[in-house]
Amino acid sequence: MSAIDSLPPLRQVIADHGLSAKKALGQNFLLDLNLTAKIARQAGDLSHCDVLEIGPGPGGLTRGLLAEGARRVLAIEKDERCLPALEEIAAAYPGRLQVINGDALEVDPLAHLTPPIRVAANLPYNIGTELLVRWLTPKDWPPFWQSLTLMFQREVAERIVARPGSKAYGRLAILAQWRANARIVLSLPPEAFTPPPKISSAVVHLEALPEPRYPADAAVLSRVVAAAFNQRRKMLRAALKGLAPDIEDRLISVGIAPTERAEQIGLEQFCALARALQQG
Repeated sequence: MSAIDSLPPLRQVIADHGLSAKKALGQNFLLDLNLTAKIARQAGDLSHCDVLEIGPGPGGLTRGLLAEGARRVLAIEKDERCLPALEEIAAAYPGRLQVINGDALEVDPLAHLTPPIRVAANLPYNIGTELLVRWLTPKDWPPFWQSLTLMFQREVAERIVARPGSKAYGRLAILAQWRANARIVLSLPPEAFTPPPKISSAVVHLEALPEPRYPADAAVLSRVVAAAFNQRRKMLRAALKGLAPDIEDRLISVGIAPTERAEQIGLEQFCALARALQQG
């Protein structure tokens, strides 16, 4: 394995610092530095960007991001055991890595970042979806980030890029594709990780659109989509009856048959229904 910097291999780093992966923290370490550099490259040209990384662990992707030229990396790590290893990376890349010991769900990173900002992370599996939904549903759009390059369980990645008519299609696909271009850019087998998880993983790259793909109020669209997919086996006239007493008329007015089910409805139609409901 070729080196990407002058630091030791990750297996040695983990051994030196006693960093066994903790299941409670959703940790599965990616030890191949060629692979972490490949993930970093999927984030695009980082030379003029600050990069937010969540859950760096022993720093494999961190090193990839810095070696690929990231202007600066802000890494948020909950596990105190990883901090000495990350400090060694910071010393090897002076002034380019800041580490915050904290919970990514509670830390506001924006005080420490300068635009343009990209997010790149092998997200801890137990908080990955929650973080993605937060990044896709800010109060204002465009968001603070230009792009997200994120590793998920393969099943979650497929839900993000799913199309109408598929079993994976649902709320996550709508949220992601309404405001971003999303695609799977890399697939990883369980054996790429230590310890190997029971499932495959995939990296998704999302580029923020300057404005949503179709006009709709974010809160109304979110309510419509949640109601539709919470009872996805029901016809829409039943699943959405709590949103308006005349829901059948609203559905018909935007070209949706009341007998359709949520997974058959495309993003544009969901946005049209949200507008129809907002009109009162």
